[in-house]
Amino acid sequence: MPSDNKPENSDPTSPTREKAKDISNQTAIAMELPFVLVSAVVVGGFLGYFLDRWLHTKPVFLLVLGGIGFYAGVRDVLRRLGGSGDGSKRG
Repeated sequence: MPSDNKPENSDPTSPTREKAKDISNQTAIAMELPFVLVSAVVVGGFLGYFLDRWLHTKPVFLLVLGGIGFYAGVRDVLRRLGGSGDGSKRG
């Protein structure tokens, strides 16, 4: 006989609670994705901009590192949407 006065319920989570949790997780991911993409491009662009100013070059590094940031942002968005990236789905 348990010493606490909790009701004995074999199903601690109801289907509606699981559905609400799933919708909440999907909404959080959808709100996060634009920031992930934009921040990768901005960080790459800033690094390229400051390298160009330091080395007195034309905006070569800005374009290259901005493009690499765009690639990294798209890759991260696809990884977060699709799974872990190794072929297995999150579950």
